Amino acid sequence: MSAIVSLRNVVKTYTRGKQTVEVLHNLSLEIAQGDFVALMGPSGSGKTTLLNLIGGLDRPTSGEVSVAGERIDSLSSGQLAKWRARNVGFVFQFYNLMPMLTAERNVELPLLLTNLSGAQRRQNVQAALTVVGLADRAKHKPAELSGGQAQRVAIARALVADPTLLVCDEPTGDLDRATADDILHLLQMLNRDHGKTIVMVTHDPKAAEFASHQLHLDKGQLVEGDVKAAA
Repeated sequence: MSAIVSLRNVVKTYTRGKQTVEVLHNLSLEIAQGDFVALMGPSGSGKTTLLNLIGGLDRPTSGEVSVAGERIDSLSSGQLAKWRARNVGFVFQFYNLMPMLTAERNVELPLLLTNLSGAQRRQNVQAALTVVGLADRAKHKPAELSGGQAQRVAIARALVADPTLLVCDEPTGDLDRATADDILHLLQMLNRDHGKTIVMVTHDPKAAEFASHQLHLDKGQLVEGDVKAAA
């Protein structure tokens, strides 16, 4: 399988006052198309920073980041925003749904950046809600949904534009074990049956077991795991 994510010699630093903190240290790795990777490590290890680089939410200080055949570290801000809209679906721990909008309107939001007609948008929204098993909750607002249902709506929103890559930051961190397992089974199904490449940050070893591979970071470096480091 070809690599859909490739990082080479990536360094990421932040400046805090007069101090420069290096979060990622010369990190290289590849993730194959169609893989489901759990990104693990202690707090402060650089997991979320790495996820944000892969999803195009942040840029490396130096090094190369290629995703879906594009050198995203060299894109302008406008180009990067368009690239994200085409290629990446984001799933967050706290759902990030708009409370005044129904489930279907929340799912539709990414499509408002496209040239699809209203009818095409509605068709895509219905399909995405059906995939996550919530077609019957389309008219419900977030306050009328359980935590698990809200996260399914968030996953449908991430899927609705048919992205190349799903980027999940602690997607089960706010859920009880049984509900978390339901969400993880859904992610497995999206990976297995719909061919979605998934990169998931998690602190939970049980959640990580649902992934095909685990990648471990510590102090900004890849320390172990079964996802290959780039040569």
